[in-house]
Amino acid sequence: MDPTVRSSRARFERLLDPEFVEVGSSGRRYTCADMLARLPVHPGSSAGGPRYEPSDITGVVLAPGLVHLTYDTDFDGRRARRSSLWRKQSEETGWRMYYHQGTPVPPAAG
Repeated sequence: MDPTVRSSRARFERLLDPEFVEVGSSGRRYTCADMLARLPVHPGSSAGGPRYEPSDITGVVLAPGLVHLTYDTDFDGRRARRSSLWRKQSEETGWRMYYHQGTPVPPAAG
């Protein structure tokens, strides 16, 4: 979530699995290629702009090389609940995000 990572194609690409899929809050499906193409305008990529503030991070090992991570974020006053799957296929590639979904939290929700 660090803007220096989000604004660097090389660093961002190392964290996304080539088979990455995201389901956005709009319901739109994004692939790894889609995310890399959006990188220059992706929210949270500007060093001087708003940044994602995570909280309540929890991880569960589902199987060897597969972790389910859940957390909440606040981005410029907008909250979301997030879920991602991270997989490690080799020591060389390390951990990469395989799937991600974020759900907006209405202001009145707890």
